[in-house]
Amino acid sequence: MIKNLGHRKLSKTGSHRKAMLTNMAVSLLMHEHVNTTLAKAKEVRRVVERVITDARKGRHMEVRKVVRSKTAFKKLMEVLAPRYADRNGGYTRILHVGRRKGDDADMGLVKLVE
Repeated sequence: MIKNLGHRKLSKTGSHRKAMLTNMAVSLLMHEHVNTTLAKAKEVRRVVERVITDARKGRHMEVRKVVRSKTAFKKLMEVLAPRYADRNGGYTRILHVGRRKGDDADMGLVKLVE
């Protein structure tokens, strides 16, 4: 019996999905918020939560596998990891912002909590 694999496919191939989520995670880390569809927001939250946890614990190589931008890596290690040093998860928040006009897709704002 085939079961769900635990993640959304988002109508993308595996390599496209991985690249998209990586780029969205870097944008979220750099700008501290990103506006996207609700399904993509829920998936990028999984990526960012794991990356911030790895950064807090000092796992540089695991973070570099996802965050390939040097400026985003530097901000993550110097600014964000100390900010969340005493927090045990829950670094992001998803806010529903309505529906997109073109295709009526649910939109969400993913932002880092303070």
